[in-house]
Amino acid sequence: MTQIEHSQIPVKIAYIGGGSLNWAPVLMADLAADGRLAAEVRLYDPDHAAAERNARLGAVFASVSRGAPAVWRAVRDLSQALDGVDLVVVSILPGSFEAMAADIAIPTAYGIPQAVGDTVGPGGFVRALRAVPMLLKIGHAIRAHAPDAFVCNLTNPMSVLTDALFRAHPGIRAWGECHEVTKLRRQVAWIANQCDSAARYDFRDVEVDVIGINHFTFVNGIRLDGQDMMADWSNFARDHADRGWYEVEPGRDDEHARYFSSNSRVKFDLHRRFGLAPAAGDRHLAEFMPAADYLEHAESWGFALTPVDYRIRDRAARLAKAEAMVAGRVAPVAKRSDEAMLDQFAALLGGAPHVSNVNLPNRGQIENLPDGVVVETNARFSRDGIAPISAGAIPEPLVNIISDHAARQKGLVDAVIAGDHGALFALFASDPLVRPLSEEKARTMFSEMMRATARWLPDALTAEAA
Repeated sequence: MTQIEHSQIPVKIAYIGGGSLNWAPVLMADLAADGRLAAEVRLYDPDHAAAERNARLGAVFASVSRGAPAVWRAVRDLSQALDGVDLVVVSILPGSFEAMAADIAIPTAYGIPQAVGDTVGPGGFVRALRAVPMLLKIGHAIRAHAPDAFVCNLTNPMSVLTDALFRAHPGIRAWGECHEVTKLRRQVAWIANQCDSAARYDFRDVEVDVIGINHFTFVNGIRLDGQDMMADWSNFARDHADRGWYEVEPGRDDEHARYFSSNSRVKFDLHRRFGLAPAAGDRHLAEFMPAADYLEHAESWGFALTPVDYRIRDRAARLAKAEAMVAGRVAPVAKRSDEAMLDQFAALLGGAPHVSNVNLPNRGQIENLPDGVVVETNARFSRDGIAPISAGAIPEPLVNIISDHAARQKGLVDAVIAGDHGALFALFASDPLVRPLSEEKARTMFSEMMRATARWLPDALTAEAA
């Protein structure tokens, strides 16, 4: 018996959104490559055929596993997925790409550009209205069938939906998982490697102290190999403020790079303005600020507004690849991704402790944000659970911007739970991307967006879409 087999940890995982063509294949490859977990994964999706396809795809990845092969099976109802599991992964699409296209197109007609449209701004707000009732339902099901399971939410808008899980099940052991901080860590590793003239470090060697809210996340400490790297990164940001610095993700096609990479000029400019090191990518960071700051001049700032038609083409390509793997025309590759999920899972199940950035309700980890709003800081994962790490205070005036967004996100969940539909428009109109519109135009845009997404809204919200 090998050492890997000696150290494997048995685990039952419920995957909600089990037909996913994005995160589910990532987990399949990670489990096959990592070897620490002996996993049974139950795939639940309202589209049962998609879950069955992924069960076949999971078996393909399991055939090249370095440890005990994971067992993947599709199940037909949520309770069957959840009963007796140790871990839950939530990875759903709130609505459809057609709904997301309306989230982008309608504000564009009113002069509001959005680079992503899934977190804040008018697109993020309406997406949240579709998604919060879904996450409340999932949270209630977890409370009934797997109250002590650990729950990893991968779905955007991350802050709002992680909050919804905690509202549905106050004792839930959940966190929101986002990989955006990896962008800054890669940049720091690149800086250090340039100084050494060797590829000595990768992003996993870089330690950062994270503070902020999801996709508007900052860092107030950077270390590498025991050395403080904050001054090095600050000097790099100042030196590249005008020309930028491009990171093209390895192994991705040119169209993906065009729409998803940026030259970090927004990141460097926010550092100049506020002092901290922004950790997320420019496309997300820009959406938290007034459109006149960055979004209206996206090309000159070095990033693109990602069109939904590209996302539809990308999904078709992922589907074709999955089907080719199932048919044996494409070989699976057991390779760890850049995601932290496997390290977090293993730590919670008794492996080595792990520290990474996560989204959790604020319980004092950010000193000058209200308790209860969902914030992003580091946390320590271990057999004892998930322990948020104190991040200190956010400097002014940055804290005012973050507090505004955090309060709106919490208010949205409050309004949906209370059925206070009268509060929704005021929250919608208070977003920095919507504020420049007159109240009349903002109301008209809100009504159009609600009508466009009405089929995805619960009955309690359809009156607003009438």
